[in-house]
Amino acid sequence: MKKTFVYPAIFIKDKQKDEQHCTVLFPDLDITTDGNFMEEAYLYAKECLKAYFVCAEKYDFEYNLPSEFEIIQKTTKSDEYVMLIDTTITDKDLK
Repeated sequence: MKKTFVYPAIFIKDKQKDEQHCTVLFPDLDITTDGNFMEEAYLYAKECLKAYFVCAEKYDFEYNLPSEFEIIQKTTKSDEYVMLIDTTITDKDLK
């Protein structure tokens, strides 16, 4: 089995901590992560999404379907960035 999930994520620069620090929110899943800079936050977002769906598949819990990118983008502020984050899980991940 191989499943791919693609969800919009909002990247928010955290000016209180550091100009480079970035928090990532998956609004459809109500999960967050962060990184010391944008690239790190992106990598952590991919890992966070994968961990979420490994648990969802392993323990068979329900989750929201992804919102349309444009809808999420319209709700963000001018200093926030929206990206689609993807992850793939396989049977190997579920062991």
